[in-house]
Amino acid sequence: MFNTIIVQPILNLLIFIYALLPGHDFGIAIIIFTLIVRILLWPIIKKQLYHTKKLRELQPEIKKIKAAAKGDRQKESKMTMELYKERQVSPFATIGLTLLQFPILIGLYIGLEHLIRDPHQLMTATYPFVRNLPWIQTLGHNISLFQPNFLHIVDLNKAVIGTTGVWYLPALVLAFLSAAAQYFQGKQLMPTSADGRGLRQILRDASSGKKADSGEMQAATGKFTTLLIPFFVFFITLRLASALTLYWFVSGAIAYWQQARVLNADEEAMEKIGDAPAPAKASGKTSGKPAKVIEGEIVATPAKPSKSASANKAKKRSKKKGRR
Repeated sequence: MFNTIIVQPILNLLIFIYALLPGHDFGIAIIIFTLIVRILLWPIIKKQLYHTKKLRELQPEIKKIKAAAKGDRQKESKMTMELYKERQVSPFATIGLTLLQFPILIGLYIGLEHLIRDPHQLMTATYPFVRNLPWIQTLGHNISLFQPNFLHIVDLNKAVIGTTGVWYLPALVLAFLSAAAQYFQGKQLMPTSADGRGLRQILRDASSGKKADSGEMQAATGKFTTLLIPFFVFFITLRLASALTLYWFVSGAIAYWQQARVLNADEEAMEKIGDAPAPAKASGKTSGKPAKVIEGEIVATPAKPSKSASANKAKKRSKKKGRR
């Protein structure tokens, strides 16, 4: 079922691009394939980055809430969720894209593994309209013409460390580039905080009995993860075929550009991207002004009485005096 729904469509799209591409460069086909995938995911990416940007903008207000809660975790959590609800922000919106990319990555990995180990998959695993393309028909008669190379320099069939233990330098360069793209992509999404302590300092202080702030702990953990994931990506790609490493690098580079484009957009454009609903109209009880954090509670600014209301009150007082 996974093969039919995920692997086959991914493999057929890649082979379709490869067959139509002038020169039939397999590496360029992977780059175009990656670009198409990122374009198809663009609506979800925009939603994710909208919420990420709003969460970064709310950091000063979240700090005020922490100060107002005075260590009461339940109260702090309640006030924070109320703030998220008021600003139409979901702190879990960024998980969707990450989960969605895993099946694509796994499907591409399985498809490439099958294709590289058995190039006859070009004929047996493709849809009829792909199989009937002229270049695929040519490969069917002479499969040795299939060369999984990138710019005639990088053999995308090879990993950094081969079965013989020899290091393949072009694949090593791609592995470094993939890790760098992952690092800058993660760092771009991290909230900037110059006064935050590092995770090592927080743990050292905790061992001496000093409690760590939950927000500061999350920020420090996020920074540590931003450094850890690139190392994880690098060591994974040491054993992967360079074709998958190339996809990982190109996907990270495009993601960095997309994030920069959205995160630097003005507020009006961000509202359109996120399809944020218009704020509720102010009732007679409130003035519609934003809520303020006062001694641990979020309260709305009271509305000022209108001139017409003041005039009606004055008339009623004068009538009462006349009756007396």
